Amino acid sequence: MGSLPSTLRRSAAVLVLLAAAACSAGTGPAVTGSGATPAASGSGPLTAEISQFRDNYSKQIIEIQLTNTTGEAVTVLAAGLRSPLFANEINWTSAPAGTELPPGQTKSLPTRLPGAVCPNPAPQPGEASQPGQPAPYGSEPAEPGAVVEVRVTPAAGTPERTLTATAADPFGVLPRNNAEMCVAQAAVAVAGFRLSPRLEVSADARSAVLRLVITPRNPAGAGGGSSGTLTIDSIGGTTLLEEDTSAPWPSGLRVDAAGPVHEVRLGIRPARCDPHAVAEDKVGTLIPLQVTVGGREGTLKIDAGAQLRGRIYDFVTSACGRQ
Repeated sequence: MGSLPSTLRRSAAVLVLLAAAACSAGTGPAVTGSGATPAASGSGPLTAEISQFRDNYSKQIIEIQLTNTTGEAVTVLAAGLRSPLFANEINWTSAPAGTELPPGQTKSLPTRLPGAVCPNPAPQPGEASQPGQPAPYGSEPAEPGAVVEVRVTPAAGTPERTLTATAADPFGVLPRNNAEMCVAQAAVAVAGFRLSPRLEVSADARSAVLRLVITPRNPAGAGGGSSGTLTIDSIGGTTLLEEDTSAPWPSGLRVDAAGPVHEVRLGIRPARCDPHAVAEDKVGTLIPLQVTVGGREGTLKIDAGAQLRGRIYDFVTSACGRQ
């Protein structure tokens, strides 16, 4: 290729890299040409991995992380992730001009998860699965992994190409989100859960009280509607808040779909007072409820919302200043 102009040499080099798939190792399973069987790590021009940033935990937004293992830039036009844990493909689309992935670099493509696939939970001891019902959760074969398809343009003037691979999920992002979404789906059939925007701060400003509002789907006296129960086994602390022992958090709290609307008082105090506690907070106002509902056990995360979040930050700052 010594007699070719430099721009043609670069384009040809990228095409050779994509066609031959002979590249250095990346962070996850390699992405290979369209129609090919997913290759082993390190044998393709792109590698893929699944991640999730902490501030997206309550939003069901994940990151498809792509690493370019070649020596030339690749333009990513779209990416699609398929997993048996979710009902539809998980899609990311670039701006019309595409997103350039420089050589040797990784970029995170944020995308929102679709609805979760929630098989029937495993039957309780002595119970049998009903004929014709989906397999109990946990009895199906092991999750085979998510498959990612990436539409790319290797270089200006070259045709688009779709690359395929099994995406690594080293932190179990997809199973964790599936489990949380299935628990939330079962819980919302029994009752709604939210935190009141009010914050009751103590006279000495060292502690405060949150109010968890529980609204059954068929409140007492409404007639008809939903049935079922949920148990709040425990309530957990966060990176920012912990239990005020003078106003302990309840456990084993039963919620009935036909029960009354009520508030649960949660006494709180700062869990940490280092200078970066509030400034770097991501999930400190996301209150985790450990629940059992519909044969499932898991975490139901209750977001404080913008108004209460600001009040909590002010409270933590003030309380820490008094210590």
